[in-house]
Amino acid sequence: MRHKINTGYLKRALLIAVPIMIQNGITNIVSMLDNIMVGRIGTDPMSGVAVANELIFVWMLMLFGGLSGIGIFTAQYTGKGDTTGVRDTFRLQIVVSLLIAAVGFLVFRFAGRDLITLFLTEDGGIGRADATELHAVSYLTVMFAGLIPIALTQAYSVTLRSTGETLLPMAASLIAVCINLVGNYILIYGKFGAPALGVTGAAIATVISRIVEFLCLAVYVHAHTGKYPFAAGLFRNFRIPAALIRSCAVKGTPLLLNETLWSACQALTTQIYSVRGLSVIAAFNISRTISNVFNVAFIAMGNAIGIIIGQELGMKNKDVGEVRQDAWLLTWFSVGLCVIFGGLLALVSGVFPLIYNTSEEIRNLATGLILIAAVCMPLYAFVNAAYFVLRSGGKTVLTFFFDSCWGWVVSVPAALFLIYRTRLPILMIFLIVQLLEGVKCVIGFVLMKKGVWINDVTV
Repeated sequence: MRHKINTGYLKRALLIAVPIMIQNGITNIVSMLDNIMVGRIGTDPMSGVAVANELIFVWMLMLFGGLSGIGIFTAQYTGKGDTTGVRDTFRLQIVVSLLIAAVGFLVFRFAGRDLITLFLTEDGGIGRADATELHAVSYLTVMFAGLIPIALTQAYSVTLRSTGETLLPMAASLIAVCINLVGNYILIYGKFGAPALGVTGAAIATVISRIVEFLCLAVYVHAHTGKYPFAAGLFRNFRIPAALIRSCAVKGTPLLLNETLWSACQALTTQIYSVRGLSVIAAFNISRTISNVFNVAFIAMGNAIGIIIGQELGMKNKDVGEVRQDAWLLTWFSVGLCVIFGGLLALVSGVFPLIYNTSEEIRNLATGLILIAAVCMPLYAFVNAAYFVLRSGGKTVLTFFFDSCWGWVVSVPAALFLIYRTRLPILMIFLIVQLLEGVKCVIGFVLMKKGVWINDVTV
């Protein structure tokens, strides 16, 4: 009997995870095509966009962290059937997203160029630091216009997903990426009479697509308040209960700090690797472009775990033992899924780098990086699942220590030591740093086993 329940439960999880997987997959595939289009121009434009995206990645994760803490309350209010609570969290999502957009604009406007130069080290290869910097600054400058629509889109998407609605964000994303792809082709290469703008054209196309994505979500949601009752009267007043703000601040601030510090840690690690030369930046860009397409498996499952377990923790009649079993079921399913996806990634590792107009050295290095990412994908899946399980019960301080503190205390020092104190090749250094995730898996296993995450934050 339990086996049948498990099967049905997995189907429920997939109904949430698959649309997220498709949405992220489409986005990453178009991003990959965007990257390939820029990469066909040359190594310098490709590396410039890669460096700019490292900075945007930190901001995006900061945005994700700021909204995810509120999303915990949204999911549990949904489990209780409290529409007013969901509406209040939605309002708070919008306010926080705009504040984070403002922070991103100020940082990129006044410190963007200085941050970009941290990643640029001449290595005597085909890459040139001055040209790479010029492309990175051009791309980042245009992306200023996309910060607000990106932020508001995330506010709507996080709220919708937390209520179990994943099809609408997927549809909006599909429309946006199609526009982005067409826009890239026209503006990068100058087709149909348009000027060939290269990197700048890629950024313009991205901004336009992000604006369209936001409009698709906002217009549809507010035109169908019967289906999305939490949107009814959303802007009639913008009063948010002070108690909710305090609760979200207590639970959400650690998540905001965690995602910001974690993404900064990833960017810093890349910067440490870049000391070995611009060829390393180019190889990492190629590797991450294809890895991101396959990483949608554990990313989508992590979101599904957070939504489902969060809703279950908000149900008064849900047995705690059953919630535990559900959390483990989804975690191991995510790991198994990523064994398959990791195998598929390994199969394309030697072919994908051949698409780029770059040197054989960079292609070979990218192939090695892709293979390492493929082997480590099940580890990433378990860590990601454990993170979302812990987060679903509002244990955000614990997730802060589990996630970002690990990176700053273990990963960054390890990368620094191996880069500056050894002569190991970059592939060996990257492998060692990634395998440290195995220790993090053990910590996550213990924390999940103890059940410290079982908590109703809305009480």
